[in-house]
Order: sequence, then C-alpha cells, then structure tokens
Amino acid sequence: MPWINQDKCSGCELCINSCPVSAISKKNDIVEINMEKCIRCGKCHSVCPQEAVRHDSEKIPQEISNNMEKTKELLKNYKNKIEKNAFLERMIKHYNKEMKVAKQTIEEIQIFQKEFD
Repeated sequence: MPWINQDKCSGCELCINSCPVSAISKKNDIVEINMEKCIRCGKCHSVCPQEAVRHDSEKIPQEISNNMEKTKELLKNYKNKIEKNAFLERMIKHYNKEMKVAKQTIEEIQIFQKEFD
C-alpha cells in the first residue's frame, strides 16, 4: 500500500492529478492517501518526481517495532513468569493466525488471478 514520505514531498500535486479515484488529497500543504479509496494502481508511485510516494514494505521494521512495543506494554499487566510466558504464547498464536490469514489470502488471490491469464 502506498504512503507519502512527507519529508520528500514537494507538494507538486502530480500524484493527486494522476489518481483515477481521487484517493489523494492535500490538506495544509500535506499530501495524504485515503487508503479506503485507494485501488493500489501504482500511478502515484510512477509520477512522483521526488519519490515521496513509497511502498509499504519499507515500513516493515517500524511495524515490527510497534508490535514489540505493544507486546511489552501489555506484558506489564502480568506479575510472574508463568503468566508472562502464557501471555507471550498467546501473542505468538495471534501473529501466527495473522500470518496464516495472509498466506491463505495470497493463495486465494493466486487462484483467482488464473482467471485473467
């Protein structure tokens, strides 16, 4: 999913003009992508002269860090090693479920994609 690196964005509005579904707007000189509207066409990536429209894969390290911060914050609610380990096992199950959902979704998309070959 695309996102805007505000430090690189010059405000030229080329991405706004290229978006076929008007998912990109500018508010107070800040360009934003409405992810509810975004159809992931990639046109904004290709027109940005500043390379401010970025790919979400660049956010993976930050997302991992956020997940770990949340886990560590929630861990504070448990008093002893047994409770803490049980909680951490539940978090592992949670992320394994998320991974399973993503994997199965990808498999379903790949099956669906064959209709267009």
